[in-house]
Amino acid sequence: MTKYGLYGKFTVKEGERDTLVDILLEAAESMENLDECEIYAVNISDDEPASVFVYEVWSNENAHQASLSLEATQTLIKRARPIITEMERISTLKPRGGKGISTHSY
Repeated sequence: MTKYGLYGKFTVKEGERDTLVDILLEAAESMENLDECEIYAVNISDDEPASVFVYEVWSNENAHQASLSLEATQTLIKRARPIITEMERISTLKPRGGKGISTHSY
């Protein structure tokens, strides 16, 4: 199966970026035991003070979709939704390898 990668951008209400970062870092922590989630990196940019960027690599697209229905994920989404003003999928990717990306299939 082909690995599945996403690069997304969340725009938040003024002054709420750190709140969303904390929520997304909780999401990353909740995925520590999911072998199918290889990378869940939360990033910010000095150039965009109301934005948070997330880079994800999954064993496959189905694993990513399944993660969205987990109770922990749903709880975090409910907490984040009120402060998010826009979500943008910058790109869907097909990771080929590199540091942090496994070479085996699940």
